[in-house]
Amino acid sequence: MKLVIICGPTATGKTDLAARLAKKFSGSIISADSRQVYKGMDIVTGKDRPKGVSIWGYDLVKPSQDFSVAHFVRLAREQIKKIHRRGHLPIVVGGTGFWLKALVKPPATINIKPNSQLRKKLEKLSIAQLRRQLERLDPERAANMNRSDRSNPRRLIRAIEVAKQPRDSLRPTIYDAHWIGLTAPLKVLDRRIEDRVRQRVKAGAIKEWERLCRRFAAKLPSMSAIGYRELPDIDQWVRAEKQYARRQLTWFKKNKAIKWYTI
Repeated sequence: MKLVIICGPTATGKTDLAARLAKKFSGSIISADSRQVYKGMDIVTGKDRPKGVSIWGYDLVKPSQDFSVAHFVRLAREQIKKIHRRGHLPIVVGGTGFWLKALVKPPATINIKPNSQLRKKLEKLSIAQLRRQLERLDPERAANMNRSDRSNPRRLIRAIEVAKQPRDSLRPTIYDAHWIGLTAPLKVLDRRIEDRVRQRVKAGAIKEWERLCRRFAAKLPSMSAIGYRELPDIDQWVRAEKQYARRQLTWFKKNKAIKWYTI
């Protein structure tokens, strides 16, 4: 099953390229962006809507609802099947590296559903207590977590949740995936990020953030997305986007299947 994946750091024009390829090769776009699935979170996340192409993956759930990589993989796979049935080319585009990797090769833990009762108990524990519990349950997983994950209570809780349940993999789907990576020198990326943030502020990003804060609790996971958690400090938002771009580059460079192009 043929599939094109366009990836790379933020502000490299991935959606624009996807739209151009979709028009040329009768393609349909699937967004793989963990922020753009939320309704009403449009300006800060930069939902580009090129004319003449369809994009699946925007506005799937409310900001108050959960949407995990497991949701994305299941729904995206169904969309890929539908696109193929129409005789079109699926073009997956996004910068959420973990989602892209999981789409092509789902981890064994993806079918393990959240356990609300367990989470409520674990949320009362300190980071040190969570680490000790994970070390008892899954020493290998605990040892392989990076410093950021070891300091993130949500990721520690998920690791404990996974360790307590049997694993069940999704049925394998083999994709003939062509990976395209877009990149640029860091100075160019930084300048493009600065310009893009300023454009989004001018388009009403702060008003969007204020509206969402009034309507939804700021503690919602969706409101911890880059941009929303930094606002109204625009300079801090810019710094966060630049740091995110560097993390994306580090993640994607591990994937040897990607053919890179400088913008």
